[in-house]
Amino acid sequence: MCKGLSYLPSSCLEKAKEMRVKLSHLAETHHKNKTQDGRILQDLETLLNSKSGLQAFRAFLRSEFSEENLQFWLACEDYRVSPSNLQKTKACSIYNQFINPDAPLEVNLDAETREALLSVMDSPCPNTFNKAQQRIYSLMAKDSFPRFLRSHHCMEAVKAF
Repeated sequence: MCKGLSYLPSSCLEKAKEMRVKLSHLAETHHKNKTQDGRILQDLETLLNSKSGLQAFRAFLRSEFSEENLQFWLACEDYRVSPSNLQKTKACSIYNQFINPDAPLEVNLDAETREALLSVMDSPCPNTFNKAQQRIYSLMAKDSFPRFLRSHHCMEAVKAF
């Protein structure tokens, strides 16, 4: 029969107190991480800057056959930080893959933006795709991201945190 804590040696009581402090610290750390991970889903920008959030969003877009917007956005991010000697090659690649009307992963851009891009393709600069990238970002933020938040992909990502 249990006679209570007073019958335990003091060394056991000290160990138990130490364990309680460690467990409460672990629980607090876990809760803090969960709270930070929950912020990943607050807005698209935060989601795109999180590796796990980006993976979940990509899987969702792939399931909807609309991954090209994210691929374009990521390609523009990569282009922006590319060395100037690679910009023309990368710009042509982005244009041919996403902007050209016959592009295999054509993104939904208005004619004015397409024409503006075509006119600067001979001499691209680091901000060549800024306007187009912002339009696609807005499209994802208003359309894809809200659907993602209601999807099982999002629920699975939250569970993984």
